[in-house]
Amino acid sequence: MTAKILLQLDTDLAASTFDAVVAIDAGVDQLLRHGGVTPDNVTPLVHGAMFTRGGDTLQHTAIFVGGSDVGLAEKVARKIAGCFFGPVRVSVLQDASGCNTTAAAAVLSAAKYLNYSTATVCVLGGTGPVGKRVAEMVAIEGGAVRLVSRSLERAQSAADAIADRVAGARIKACAATSMSETHSCLAGCDAVIACGAAGVELLDAKTLQAASSIRVAIDLNAVPPAGIESVGAMDKAKENSGVIGYGALGVGGLKMKIHRAAIEFLFERNDLILDAAEVLAIGKKITA
Repeated sequence: MTAKILLQLDTDLAASTFDAVVAIDAGVDQLLRHGGVTPDNVTPLVHGAMFTRGGDTLQHTAIFVGGSDVGLAEKVARKIAGCFFGPVRVSVLQDASGCNTTAAAAVLSAAKYLNYSTATVCVLGGTGPVGKRVAEMVAIEGGAVRLVSRSLERAQSAADAIADRVAGARIKACAATSMSETHSCLAGCDAVIACGAAGVELLDAKTLQAASSIRVAIDLNAVPPAGIESVGAMDKAKENSGVIGYGALGVGGLKMKIHRAAIEFLFERNDLILDAAEVLAIGKKITA
């Protein structure tokens, strides 16, 4: 049997131990880890994966792109895709900082209580790496999105980029630098997903309670203080004053399942590029 080889390319100097453990748990036979990967030095690494196998055996080699700098990882992933030609290619998963798998877990957790075709979701921290993917995935599912940032210009830029990728996206940019402005952004929304930086409170309990239309609140920040004051990191479908809450660790189990499944899927073909839409589709199969 041909061994499954995963090339773990990390933009950080030390390749992520977390991602390595998940890869092994997903059934990878050999894990080749490289840190400090950039668009300038990645090509020889990709060529090594492309040219050492051929035919049906090429699907047994795949690439995982990770790191804490999602923007840099995106550039690395684009450079990798540019190395391929014809059938000479391997499958690639981009999930720096768990951006795609975490976003998919959040969006699918909220889907248990929402019909996205008629729902509006407020995404706080919507210009961050996870926030942009949450907003894109909600749009893919047909939901209306309020993408919130401290800067309306940044929010509009992120919203425009998503609208370019998702046909028919219903997405509105909003700015909030105070709880009163956040309350305005929440008006009429069915759910709120907080995707801000670690240790930054984006929504206090009083403002959430005043947003009477909110039925689901998901906070993806596991570092105190919470991104949503009334949602604990361990909360999983916990009701508080009529709002169903999920914390970062509450969606973590589903995130891990999606992460492992995405790595397993890499080895089914040699021509997959797994990013936001593809990872969401994998998550939907798990939760179906």
